Amino acid sequence: MSLALLHTRALAGLEARPVTVEVHLANGLPSFSLVGLPDAEVREARDRVRAAIVVSQFEFPQRRITVNLAPADLPKEGGLFDLPIALGILAASGQVDAAALAAHEFVGELSLNGALRPVRGALPIALAVGAGRALVLPHDNADEAALAEGVRVLPAADLLAVCAHLNGHAPLVPHPRRVPPASSSAPDLADVKGQLRARRALEVAAAGGHSLLLFGPPGTGKSMLAQRLPGLLPPLDEAQAVASAAIQSVEGGFDPARWRERPFRAPHHSASVAALVGGGTLPRPGEISLAHNGVLFLDELPEFDRRVLEALREPLETGSITVSRAQRRVEFPARFQLVAAMNPCPCGQRGTGRCRCTPEQVARYIGRLSGPLLDRIDVTVEVPALEPAQLADAYPAESSAAVAARVAAARERQWRRQGCVNAELAPAQVDRHCTPDEAGRALLVQAVERLGLSARGYHRVLKVARSIADLAGAERVGAAHVAEAVQYRRALDARPG
Repeated sequence: MSLALLHTRALAGLEARPVTVEVHLANGLPSFSLVGLPDAEVREARDRVRAAIVVSQFEFPQRRITVNLAPADLPKEGGLFDLPIALGILAASGQVDAAALAAHEFVGELSLNGALRPVRGALPIALAVGAGRALVLPHDNADEAALAEGVRVLPAADLLAVCAHLNGHAPLVPHPRRVPPASSSAPDLADVKGQLRARRALEVAAAGGHSLLLFGPPGTGKSMLAQRLPGLLPPLDEAQAVASAAIQSVEGGFDPARWRERPFRAPHHSASVAALVGGGTLPRPGEISLAHNGVLFLDELPEFDRRVLEALREPLETGSITVSRAQRRVEFPARFQLVAAMNPCPCGQRGTGRCRCTPEQVARYIGRLSGPLLDRIDVTVEVPALEPAQLADAYPAESSAAVAARVAAARERQWRRQGCVNAELAPAQVDRHCTPDEAGRALLVQAVERLGLSARGYHRVLKVARSIADLAGAERVGAAHVAEAVQYRRALDARPG
């Protein structure tokens, strides 16, 4: 037989689209042509495949070889096509049973000695394969792929093992589905001394999924607080865990041992727009998508490029980002919880009595953050410098476990009442679930007039007040809940300290 057909997958954003590998052997001068819109990595497969076939003691056909990756208009990238191309050549030359190919899908990068190297995107590929065919892939990807329910995963060590399986000599053993227990590697909130107001703001933000801005002098614990937020959040449920893991798998950074753990992403302030929101000729997810269902921490917020910060405005509202390029338009999920930290002025010492910044310098520094972006931040809280006596206090602070229990109870109330966390409430749901009592309504009207809140700011104050009420176990939003929420809505002061 001079023609072989087999199945694989190509990553297109978070999708794993079906690809048919067609291999044809013809008479003529020996050549190896690869068509079907392959990128440079895929074109280089010719040399890897030739070496792997020869080293594995098979005969490489000295004929005119044409490999077509269909459909032709779908860009192909990565080394995952090595294994199906090699098997197609062996099947077309009669060295592998071609009839056995139809029941399988194959992905895997080949080393020169025939061993299979892991590929990125194993989980979304397994999810796309489903129960239709068995998925043959490298051993190192087996745990990840097996997280997809209902998929028959057949891990293999090398090309020889796959060929022995197809020829019926030594069938590959299906990999069992072992779902790791939920775990958290987040540090404990008990490590943070003092900062009671900031700790309370962190708890409120965790309870309702609200965005949070911490500002204060250097070394006061802003980063420590942010790093402990994932430990206050409930573990991901099965659907959320699959969605987050699939995004990380596409980038090749998923660790099955961290299954159901909230992602925590902290890009450097030199990150570009494409690094943060996603991009590239063939679009890849950015940091906001890698933080899906988790926390995105932006330290030194004013040091980020203005265009980078403005790119956050849409995904903060919609929970997704659409990356459009000439060849492709891809939508990535981006339902993340934003936590930002900044100094109060360029020198960072404002409020300590040691600041020498002029009013113009302070105003210019804070002015790097646009009003529309700050309007989308629900909770703003100062993290002041601690007194020496507070630093020397050895009395243990409240642990993450204790705070997480209150957060879990508050979120359970929200899910029973409205089916989502408070930060995700639509305007109509805000009117239904967050309306305060008479005293709270009067206080809110005064706050809107005094602070000049926008309609968005008004709704966000109500959402935060609802989260505070949920932490207190209150059925109705009261004046005390509104008062605390308004305090978190304070504007950054541009006056020198």
